[in-house]
Amino acid sequence: IVKESSTVMVVARVLTLWSGAAVDCVQVDTCPPLLRSSLIGGSSLIARLHHHIYAHWEHPLDGVRHQTRSMFQNLLTIHQHCSDHKSDPTGDPYITQLTQDLLALEWHMKGKYGTLGCLVEHLGAEYLLKLDGGLPARLLGLMGDQTMAPYASDLLEKLFVSHKAQLCARFKDADAWIDGWHEVWVRPLLQVLCTARLDQTTYILDYFLPKLLRCNPSSLSHMVQALQEMPACTEGSAGSRGALGALMTCLRAARSQGVLKSVEEELCGGLVPLPLMRQALVHKHDQVRMDALGLVCESHRSTETLSRQEIELIRHFLPFNLNSQSPGARQQSVSLLKKVGSDDGLSFDWPEDIGVNFDFTVHDHFKLKIYFLSHQEFLRWFCETLFQVFHPGASFSRCLMALHLLGLIAEHFTFNTGISITFSLSFSHAQAVLCCLASNFLEVKQLACNLLQKLPPAAVRLQVSPERLQSLLQVALDLSTSTKPFDSVTAAHLLNLLLHQPGLQDALLHCIQKQHIPVQPPALIQSQTSEASSLEQNTLAVVQWLMVCLKEEVLKAESSLLQAAASYPLYGRAHCITAVLQPLNTGSLVLLSEWRAVVSELIGLCYRMSDVVSPVVQSSSPEGLIPMDTESETSAGLQKILQEIQPRDTNDFFTSARELDPSESDCNNEQKEPENAVHKAQSCNKAYRVTAQMVLVCCWRTMKEVSMLLGHLCQSMPLCCPLTHADGRGVVTEDQVEGVGKYFREQLLQSRHRGAFELAYVGFVRLTEMLCRSGSATLQQLPAHWLKEVLEEVKSSDPSSKLCATRRSAGIPFYIQALLSSEPKSSSCGLLKMTMRSLTALAMPSNDADTESSSVPQVHALNILRALYRDTRLGENIVPFVSDGMQAAILGFTSPVWAVRNSSTLLFSTLITRIFGVKKGKDEHSKKNRMTGREFFTRFPALYPFLLSQLQEAAASVNSDSGQVKLHPSLFLLLLVLGRLYPSPMDGSSSPLGLAPFMPLIIRCGRSAVYRTREMAARALVPFVLVTQVPSTIQTLLEELPQEPGPGLQQNHIHGTLLQVCESPLVSCSLQQSINLACYMTYKVLNPCLVTRGAFLDLLGCLCGCHPVSVSESQLKKLREETLQILMASELVAPQGPDDTNLSVPGATQYLQSLAHIAVSVCVESPHLWDCPESAGFQRDLLERLLRCPHYEVRLFALDQLLRRLQKTEEESQRRGQGPMPFDLSVSSLTSLALHETYPGCQAKVRKSRFCIRILYTGIFVRLLCSTAFLGVSTGAVSPPVALEMGVGLLCQLFQMWGQVAAGMVNLIQWLLGDEQSDTRCEESLDLFLFEKGDLNLWAEPLSWARMLHRHLSALVSVTHSLDVSTAELDRLSAIAKSNALAAQRSMKGLPALPQFSATIEYAKISLLKERTSLALNLLDTLRPS
Repeated sequence: IVKESSTVMVVARVLTLWSGAAVDCVQVDTCPPLLRSSLIGGSSLIARLHHHIYAHWEHPLDGVRHQTRSMFQNLLTIHQHCSDHKSDPTGDPYITQLTQDLLALEWHMKGKYGTLGCLVEHLGAEYLLKLDGGLPARLLGLMGDQTMAPYASDLLEKLFVSHKAQLCARFKDADAWIDGWHEVWVRPLLQVLCTARLDQTTYILDYFLPKLLRCNPSSLSHMVQALQEMPACTEGSAGSRGALGALMTCLRAARSQGVLKSVEEELCGGLVPLPLMRQALVHKHDQVRMDALGLVCESHRSTETLSRQEIELIRHFLPFNLNSQSPGARQQSVSLLKKVGSDDGLSFDWPEDIGVNFDFTVHDHFKLKIYFLSHQEFLRWFCETLFQVFHPGASFSRCLMALHLLGLIAEHFTFNTGISITFSLSFSHAQAVLCCLASNFLEVKQLACNLLQKLPPAAVRLQVSPERLQSLLQVALDLSTSTKPFDSVTAAHLLNLLLHQPGLQDALLHCIQKQHIPVQPPALIQSQTSEASSLEQNTLAVVQWLMVCLKEEVLKAESSLLQAAASYPLYGRAHCITAVLQPLNTGSLVLLSEWRAVVSELIGLCYRMSDVVSPVVQSSSPEGLIPMDTESETSAGLQKILQEIQPRDTNDFFTSARELDPSESDCNNEQKEPENAVHKAQSCNKAYRVTAQMVLVCCWRTMKEVSMLLGHLCQSMPLCCPLTHADGRGVVTEDQVEGVGKYFREQLLQSRHRGAFELAYVGFVRLTEMLCRSGSATLQQLPAHWLKEVLEEVKSSDPSSKLCATRRSAGIPFYIQALLSSEPKSSSCGLLKMTMRSLTALAMPSNDADTESSSVPQVHALNILRALYRDTRLGENIVPFVSDGMQAAILGFTSPVWAVRNSSTLLFSTLITRIFGVKKGKDEHSKKNRMTGREFFTRFPALYPFLLSQLQEAAASVNSDSGQVKLHPSLFLLLLVLGRLYPSPMDGSSSPLGLAPFMPLIIRCGRSAVYRTREMAARALVPFVLVTQVPSTIQTLLEELPQEPGPGLQQNHIHGTLLQVCESPLVSCSLQQSINLACYMTYKVLNPCLVTRGAFLDLLGCLCGCHPVSVSESQLKKLREETLQILMASELVAPQGPDDTNLSVPGATQYLQSLAHIAVSVCVESPHLWDCPESAGFQRDLLERLLRCPHYEVRLFALDQLLRRLQKTEEESQRRGQGPMPFDLSVSSLTSLALHETYPGCQAKVRKSRFCIRILYTGIFVRLLCSTAFLGVSTGAVSPPVALEMGVGLLCQLFQMWGQVAAGMVNLIQWLLGDEQSDTRCEESLDLFLFEKGDLNLWAEPLSWARMLHRHLSALVSVTHSLDVSTAELDRLSAIAKSNALAAQRSMKGLPALPQFSATIEYAKISLLKERTSLALNLLDTLRPS
């Protein structure tokens, strides 16, 4: 059995080489006939090779998949030379059967596409299109799946290239073939682009369209003509891009491939009018806008410059798309606009020798100068527009987009030289970018910090203004001790910005002296002759001062952790130290002695910080601090903390807070006040609320920052090792590194809080990476040594061990993951193999009696295995151990200990994902997450005997005849695994894997008394029935049903059998007699079991539905008539009394839902299949009965199917003009239903259905409205910012039409003033929660709204000749505005220095109030008579 991936690769390569040699043998005329007969398709040798291909064509290794595809191509060539159909391979029965089998496979199987591509090369595209005419549309439908799009597009390319070659060879006329080719390939493409949802056409532009246009560039004109001839309002279904979006997609692909040639001053060669492009750039769908922008920005030639029209289109696009809510749209916008700024998209250098080297006329010279000036003007506008974005209250998305684009400008052009915009880059612009450092979003902070370093120093004014530098540094130092975690991130970015300033050390010294702190400041590096860079000197000075402050705070925290959590949490300083060290190039340090001392002291300080907070994060219940720990080492520190926060017998402490005086420094030396007392400090009239949450956040974040800092020091600082730094330039010693490793070991193995050990894992990974490349033999051996130690500790662990047996073993799996990930990829994975063998042995049930104490190592092993199977970095190296892990998980379910069963459940779930892949849809049983039985047992052969033996044991316990419910612990898992398999048409009539023994066991499980078991057994039976044995298997199942009622009648047996028949993939004509025979037992004698009757109705629905079955038309018609009679006589349609109307017996819901499935097929899904009396009225009445059924499950199912039909009809009606339904279902009927509906799910479906019907019945009116659309934009086809702009403009126009301009102005100015004046109070309150992060602004921008309103009102005033606004109204509004202005002025004076950092929310509110007031006063001054 081949387990190693490398061995599988070798085997695949050898078989491919052998098949290549066989090709050479059969091509010569001297090849023996015996050899040809043994190599022809269908022979035993070729069949075995095909089985190998089918088992490995979806292997995780690309090389194995490539080799299997090459071998398939070779086998086709071998068969071609050995068969009697050399001249016409399409007439070969073997080739025909092979092609049909491949086409019958599921389309999610990636190996299918490569083999079909080989058949296209061998047979030609027309042969496959003849077998499956819908092949192009089916492949295009797969382009929405990123995993399938490359495979589908490659097959499509081979098909349409081959088809074109075949058509060209058949027609002598050069253009006679083109119409047929367009009908096959272009028409389905345009239909999909116009009507399908955007997520289904995502990758058509990337993978398919460019290949199609390269194959036949002349098809572009056909696409453009066909799309422009469509109605202007064609938008397709909800969520589709419509004709306009499809046009943009096609043109974008054409231009990027060079098919669409650019013409001077003519957009897209004149194919698209400019208004249409402007409409597409503000379309309601993100992807349509991106395609339109791509059409403007992308070009085949990198030297192609922007035309005047393209510049104007970008001006139109940018303002309305900066605030996009889609991350994908933002990313695409930045990427496309980057192409404008890079290369020669924008030209700003005037050629000095233009008059010498070029024979230009004066007119050409003038045009060229205008061209360059227009590009410079565009870039000025571009930068100014982006800088205006950074106003207080700007949304996250707008700031992010602007910072990205300004960063690109700075990267390509710089703000100092070249583009002549330095005069417009003012201090206010740099100040606006600086305010972005106070954003709540990390990405905005990072981009703003990078941009500030690229701006001219004269604009930032940090070097020319020492006072400004000092104030920013002071703010950063203050924020580093804030109790709000995100404030420390702001402080870190401010410090990173200031590190590059030459005057930082002087500013730091000034801040130290100003604070009057009774600590000795560090010796700052002031030597100007030092070889150390300014960055290194500044970094060292800042780190030294932060360490001084941190030592003082640690000393206080050792006395009172509660005081530290409320006043000076330790994690902020540690985070700033880590952030300050990151930009430093540690490979070229000069001040080595100083850095050695700093690093040594910093490591010791980290250990002290950890000692302070570790009792909390290592306690049994860190979230609530309930004293459950008994370990002597940790209980003392924990009890001290518990005594400090004074917990009570109840949980009141955890819902209410203790109020603490910030000046209280030593709780042990002062007499404690009552819990509700408020300590008022003389220096600061301020009190803090302290809760258990604050203590916990302080502790786990401190542990996090300690881990990150230690990991960074070990990873970045040079090691004192003779092999790596023989010159003695090392900073960190081997003993220090080993000590840090021991620290991480303690934290990962003993911490209980997830935040603490997850971040400790990140720091430990950095350490292990450093160990591998350290060059020290001692350090390189540490991971293996630590791994053996922890495995021994896990093996000998018991309930008294310090290892955490709860919380999924806490940090133990992370510790082992980090050690294994440090193993070099080029090694033989010895540590992984040793670890997996040890853990698998521990995870298996022991022979001893399972007890809580003996099961602790097993629980740890199961949890660690789960983490390793989930680790993607281990890749295919973990696959050989999947079988062992699956056995351990299934056997773990038999343990009497709950902890073992729980861990086994988690491990089993992880292994299901590892084997079958991540779930790719909502359908739990989708074949995208399944595997053929052949492939499964070929990849995991050890599971075959194990699953079979376990299933035999589980099936023996299934005995519903006894009347007792017996459920084997592992039966659910076994059926779940087997149910993930499915049959393959390539398996043929026999299987070498011997799957037959599973069948009788699974069939027996279908008799279980547990309903869920019967369902899963029916699903698990399918992959074990060969295609050729399906009819006989179904016949056997039905014949086992009892022939007549009797005392031994078992409903579980009947129900399980019917479920297994329903799950079968094929129903043949031989079933008709058996079904009629089963009718007597299951329905016509009124079987009292509604569950069984429902299952039989499901079987009838499968037979009578629209799925093709091999039953004669007369038999099928008779069966449908009988089924319809059963439906009409049922309790759902014709209840005989109140008992039938309100069925409440067990199984009633399933039974009525089965009836509803048939009824919906009759009246909604496929009414053409049923011969209904008085068709329209009958179907309408039947549907209304479903919609008024007392059981909400029936109503919900009927409404769901009705909604699907209405949505489908909406799409079809736009293409073919069909009516909404085959019968008239009025809106009033649904309105009446909505008024009486009580179930929320049904109410939502009713509202959607009413909406769809209204759309369908008013379709003609909508088309007429769209044809005369205002401003040339279809109704509802614009993005929200444009719709808002148009709405305000339309409102102003309506004021003019109604003659109400004055009244409208007064109301809108009052609207403009807003009501923020009452929210500007900045007084601190005891109710302010210290961890409140503030309002997150993701979209709304009040200031942008105010400016837009002011713009429209100013325009309205300018076009209105006389405004009769009363003086009293003007005075009233002016008084409000002036009052707001005074309030804003007073509030702004009350804010601290640099309030945009220290009081961000208040500053934003006051700034908004000031701006609104200013705009309103401007309008009021304009309205007053001169």
